[in-house]
Amino acid sequence: MNRKYELKERARRQAHTRQRIVEAAVGLHTSLGPARTTISAIAERAGVERHTVYAHFPDDRTLYRACSEHWQAAHPLPELATLAAIDNPERRLRGTLAELYAWYESVEDDLALFLRDAFVPANAEVLAETTAELEALRDEAARGWPRRKAVRAAIGHALEFETWRSLVRRHGLSQAQAVDTMARLVSGL
Repeated sequence: MNRKYELKERARRQAHTRQRIVEAAVGLHTSLGPARTTISAIAERAGVERHTVYAHFPDDRTLYRACSEHWQAAHPLPELATLAAIDNPERRLRGTLAELYAWYESVEDDLALFLRDAFVPANAEVLAETTAELEALRDEAARGWPRRKAVRAAIGHALEFETWRSLVRRHGLSQAQAVDTMARLVSGL
């Protein structure tokens, strides 16, 4: 009697191993940074051999893509669609900044490492996608404001992670004060 081979259990184990590798890599990326994370360290943390990491992720790009998806699922950008419905441009900007700044606070350490290691090509690709999302957010936040280059630049500056860090961490403003400062800057243009 021939028994039909089923991949179910093996596929489950492979998926579990892949998940352990991704979680190990994300853990290292968010503690050491992408540039200081080695395949050997990922393998050790995941409890697998280096060749197993390469079997699941043949290059840095596929590994970073999986890590990015895992990290973003755990730390999604704020849902700003409801803010887009606000007609008043200043209220919309203030709401957008408040949501984004709260998110920055929750992921500050991770973002700082990702930006520090922006020279890593696979990491740079992911950061470029985030930059594009922030540009779209800037365009939405700029709706209803005077269509001047300085206004768009000020809104873009207000949305930057480093702007938030400068205002809140280096200069000691509260989140509300940082939002108010940037909204006043844009309103004054």
